[in-house]
Amino acid sequence: MPYAGPDSDIVEGGDRRIVPVLARTQASMQRAECQLAEIELLTSMFPGHDELEITDQLALAELRDYVEGSASADSPPPPSTPQFFIKLKLDTAGMERMDVILTCAYPSEYPRVLPEITVRCAGLSRAQQTQIRTALNAYLMENCQGEVCVLSAVDWVKDNLQLFINNSLSAAPAPTKESSSPRPQEVFSRLWIYSHHIYNKTKRKNILEWSKELGLSGFSMPGKPGIVCVEGPHSACEEFWSRVKVLTWKKILIRHREDTPLDRQVKDSGTVEIIDSLRKFTGFEEAMFDPHGNRGNHMDLGQLYQFLNEKGCCDVFQMYFGIEGR
Repeated sequence: MPYAGPDSDIVEGGDRRIVPVLARTQASMQRAECQLAEIELLTSMFPGHDELEITDQLALAELRDYVEGSASADSPPPPSTPQFFIKLKLDTAGMERMDVILTCAYPSEYPRVLPEITVRCAGLSRAQQTQIRTALNAYLMENCQGEVCVLSAVDWVKDNLQLFINNSLSAAPAPTKESSSPRPQEVFSRLWIYSHHIYNKTKRKNILEWSKELGLSGFSMPGKPGIVCVEGPHSACEEFWSRVKVLTWKKILIRHREDTPLDRQVKDSGTVEIIDSLRKFTGFEEAMFDPHGNRGNHMDLGQLYQFLNEKGCCDVFQMYFGIEGR
């Protein structure tokens, strides 16, 4: 007796391979419907532009066309997914109202997988914001896996922001007199980061903005594989890595690192000059090398090698790809 599930009209002798194809198409449509329904709910709850801002209107339009049937029945889901900001004004004990921004991006598999949510607040330190993001992701993983959860994330931030503020205040060290102990030695670092791929627009934007914020130079190459190089003070490089690695990745790691200790006796003014002299890149840029392939997500590795050679660091090419460039 041939299989004839609810997603197919397979008859005797039919191609059974149609079943998983239809199942995948149906699952993609269900996920897209959940995404669109949640965005419409959020729009009704946060009607003002100063409350909810859709940063990729084209992706939203493509999602709506896909769900509402403007596309053909067998069309693949849209290549881009919606990204948006939710802006909150929260009251905190003993402090003025805080502006809190949740940056949200839907992976294509959402809500089967969690959304990418970061929390930004000028009144909190970078370490506090990282702690909040980590705790929020843990909460969503435990309580909302497989369900739309942006509103749950908003409620969690409202309920827990004050707790993180209190913990920070209680953990703050008391002022101490200046010690005569030697200052820690400054170190210049260069990190060579490898990712299975870098496609997501929000991640690419974060990489550019964080490197600029932290005063790092280098470059990022989106596509498959994805490559990021950052260089500058050791503490800034470590902060950049701590932010990047907690995003949702299929695979990401530091392929190679270079640490150069600076002279212990150098003064602050000289430290900046020495660090700048060790840089191989001027500023930070997103580098594209003749994108090609079906999705335009593969770069010309020959051009990448030439780029690295011009910067005096072509030796890392073999570390990334296991072959010598030319």
